Amino acid sequence: MAVTGDETESAATGDIPAYQLRSPNSGLSHSIVMAASPGSMQSPSHHTENITRKREVRLMKNREAARECRRKKKEYVKCLENRVAVLENQNKTLIEELKALKDIYCHKAE
Repeated sequence: MAVTGDETESAATGDIPAYQLRSPNSGLSHSIVMAASPGSMQSPSHHTENITRKREVRLMKNREAARECRRKKKEYVKCLENRVAVLENQNKTLIEELKALKDIYCHKAE
């Protein structure tokens, strides 16, 4: 038997594909309806709505993730700014201590 890609009238609606089987020994052809997955049996408008809904959910999740990422970044930058301020103060204190120690050492050397 040979399978041809010809679809029958019942398959012209796009619901379920049907193929003609022809026996090489006889000119008879038999229509066979191929089983399709449940998702492919949906109407085109329902399929489009489903895709649109999934896209909207994905975009909404993406927006929320981006918002959370920006919030975390701001928090991280604030933390770094605070650390810079603490280190600048510590550096200033150490510089003053170094100057004081140099003054003491220089006065002892005289």
